[in-house]
Amino acid sequence: MTADDSFGRIDDDDYPAYTMGGAAELLGTTQGFLRALGEARLITPLRSEGGHRRYSRYQLRIAARARELVDHGTSVEAACRIIVLEDQLEEAQRINAEYRRAAESSNPTTTA
Repeated sequence: MTADDSFGRIDDDDYPAYTMGGAAELLGTTQGFLRALGEARLITPLRSEGGHRRYSRYQLRIAARARELVDHGTSVEAACRIIVLEDQLEEAQRINAEYRRAAESSNPTTTA
């Protein structure tokens, strides 16, 4: 990958730009915590050619939410389940909003 290719991905939330050490430092946590999230399958870091874990900004946001829950006394396993359920709820709300918009646009007389 050239420098130009890397620069084009600077705003890509899914680009695995952070090493495990860098990710742990940014989150103020340990590398073991990140490994635990991987073992719980909450996040699956990509691997560099040398086999090292690499994290994206999106994955770091998920890990930060997990850390927030764990810091408030929730177990890692429960925190991972909560985050999955939060994600499912957000998706369901998005789909419902799309259905509502479609229904309103096909029958504009029912809108108040």
